[in-house]
Amino acid sequence: MWKQARIIVAVLIAVLLIILLVQNRGSAATTLLFVTVSMPLAILLLITFLLGLAVGLLWAGQIARKQRKAK
Repeated sequence: MWKQARIIVAVLIAVLLIILLVQNRGSAATTLLFVTVSMPLAILLLITFLLGLAVGLLWAGQIARKQRKAK
């Protein structure tokens, strides 16, 4: 049951992400420190999503390691 629920949630997130990317194709200027880059907003959103996903996975892995050491 939980496996099916996780798959459904993952599919819903993927569909929402695709809709968000398709609807935001305009250009956006982004400044990081001293560099300004102009790119499609969809690419910026995708990069932000992937960075957030990576941080979340690293954080979850760190928590799992601490829990294993505690046992």
